[in-house]
Amino acid sequence: MPVEPEIKHTIFHDYHVAAGGKMVPFAGYLMPVQYTDGIMQEHLHCRDNAGLFDVSHMGQIIVKGEGAAQALERLMPVDLQSLGINQQTYSTLTNEQGGVIDDLIVARWTDDTFFLVVNAGCKEQDVRHIRKHLPEFEVTHLADRCLLALQGLRAKDVMADLVPEANELIFMNGGHATINSIECYITRSGYTGEDGFEISIDPSDALQLADILLSYDYVSWIGLGARDSLRLEAGLCLYGHDMNEQTSPIEAGITWSISKSRRAGAPNAGGFLGADIILKHMADGVSKKRVGFLVDGRAPVREGAEIIDESGTVIGNITSGGFGPTLQAPIAMGYVPSELSAIGTQLNALVRGKPRPITVMKMPLVEHRFYRG
Repeated sequence: MPVEPEIKHTIFHDYHVAAGGKMVPFAGYLMPVQYTDGIMQEHLHCRDNAGLFDVSHMGQIIVKGEGAAQALERLMPVDLQSLGINQQTYSTLTNEQGGVIDDLIVARWTDDTFFLVVNAGCKEQDVRHIRKHLPEFEVTHLADRCLLALQGLRAKDVMADLVPEANELIFMNGGHATINSIECYITRSGYTGEDGFEISIDPSDALQLADILLSYDYVSWIGLGARDSLRLEAGLCLYGHDMNEQTSPIEAGITWSISKSRRAGAPNAGGFLGADIILKHMADGVSKKRVGFLVDGRAPVREGAEIIDESGTVIGNITSGGFGPTLQAPIAMGYVPSELSAIGTQLNALVRGKPRPITVMKMPLVEHRFYRG
């Protein structure tokens, strides 16, 4: 009989249980899917107040060495050489077939030191992938490092009180700072579509920092359920669902993540894994695209549901689906043929064998509120 891998806990596990967290397995960890107020109230709380997310299951990696920017550009289609100190960028790790191994956030700490935040379910393979392709560089997996995300309308109020210099940051910028003598790396970023901050801390300081943040009466723990509904309303991909190793960034609708300097005809064009295929997709177009949907009625359409055209032919699949509390309507994302990807296109999703009307919508379905200064 195969041995099941031992499920892990983050350092905040007891805090989640004490707060009424419903703990479920996720990416090898036991994580809170929701608390006593429920997913809808948590979602709306994050929109109107401030939500605290335990994202310590995510991978945190440091890549260090002379020429690290140029070297990492061999693995991802972004311009790291011109990235400023403490600036961040969203990117993907691509494979030789033009597919996406993972999506991640990259921050430049020094000229030759980069800090990567990768997905929980991919972190071990990502570390192996980077070490395989960049054997001459120091690659450190910060396996015990903790990560908290403070997201929502009033996140800035907390930061203004605790660490004013962090409150001056604009979206996708960061810096080292202290909160009540706790050493942190704080970035103005997140994956909810809201303004917010991600705070990387040593495990020895993690519980103290959580206590400080939760001392504000408008800050509450938020679980994976609301994190998913927030990112779905924001039109943001969930790796392993909305894109994977068989999906190119162009098909996934994240062409914007490919820096202009890495595109065909630019001075630093190509040179990353799968570049020929990805740049061909950019030039010639793709046969399928990820799109957002508004679903008729009140019941959600879930991942895996088949999408059919007006003749009843199966043309695609839903990759993410749920109820959008901000919109008070069910929403989804999925892949359809490019010729059926125009905004306003009417299609159907099969739910228990019955067609449910869905309409292609512009993403994000709820406008982002990232702070850009």
